[in-house]
Parts: sequence; C-alpha cells; structure tokens
Amino acid sequence: MKNIINSYKKNVQGIIRKLTGTPNEDLEQEVYLKTWKNIKKYEERGKFSQWISTVTANVCRDYLKSAKRKMNDNAIQDEEILNSVVSDKNNTESEFEQKQRQKFIAQAVYELKPKLREVIVLYEMDGYSYEEIAKKIRCPEGTVKSRIFKARQELYIKLKDLL
Repeated sequence: MKNIINSYKKNVQGIIRKLTGTPNEDLEQEVYLKTWKNIKKYEERGKFSQWISTVTANVCRDYLKSAKRKMNDNAIQDEEILNSVVSDKNNTESEFEQKQRQKFIAQAVYELKPKLREVIVLYEMDGYSYEEIAKKIRCPEGTVKSRIFKARQELYIKLKDLL
C-alpha cells in the first residue's frame, strides 16, 4: 500500500484540489482507504492510475454532495474571509480576489443539477472524453454532449459577471 501511496500521491492530491478547490488530507486518506478495501475489485483491463483517479473523483463527489460539508463550508468561508482581512499584510489583493473567484466558480458548479454537474466535472476537470463519460454514466454520447452544452450555458449565465 505504501508503494501505491507514494506512486499516486501527487495525482490524488491534484484531483482533490481541482474538484474541491482546496487540499484536503481527510479526503486523501479516504481515497487510500477505499483503494485498500477495493484493490481486489480492480480488474487489469485499464490503467491502475485511471482506476485510482476514478476512486478519488468519486470520493470528492460524495464529499461535495454531503450536507455536512455545506454547513462546514459556510463556517470555513466566514473564517477564511475574516483571516484574509486580518492578515491583509500577508496576502495581496489579487490573491484574495482569485480565491473569491474560485469559490464563486466552485459554488456555481455545485449549484448545477446533479446530471449536469457530473458530466461537466468529468469532462472539464477529470479530462474524460465524451465516449468515456458515456460509458461511465451509461448513457448515449449525444446525451453527454447535450448535458455538457447545457452545463456550460448555465455556468455562463451564473458566471458572466466574472468575465
């Protein structure tokens, strides 16, 4: 298991950071735990790196769906905003704005309907192709394209003030 952790640590951390917006050691530990528990289910048809990436993405999606995270997120946002204002000498104004933009974008993605959010995350963040997404969520490729188009439209409307 140590070899797996050492080999895939950066990949797992990168996916967690992309999907949640921040590094999260608890999620990383959960990924390794699920990998350890399900290693026997891994079938050597595909790359192991893609399998562990899927496990990581699923852990992140579960985390993003949880109501507990919503409550904690509000408290963390308030604390982060307060800390950024208090420690203004350490942070530049542009870094603060960038963090706010990231939170705003993450919130906009989170507010999408689950089916739209799922495909846009798989396509834009995980780098899956239309065909891979269609296989993963078991629907036609045209449906995937349509959902991605709709998700982009909704995100454009929600985020047009950032443009």
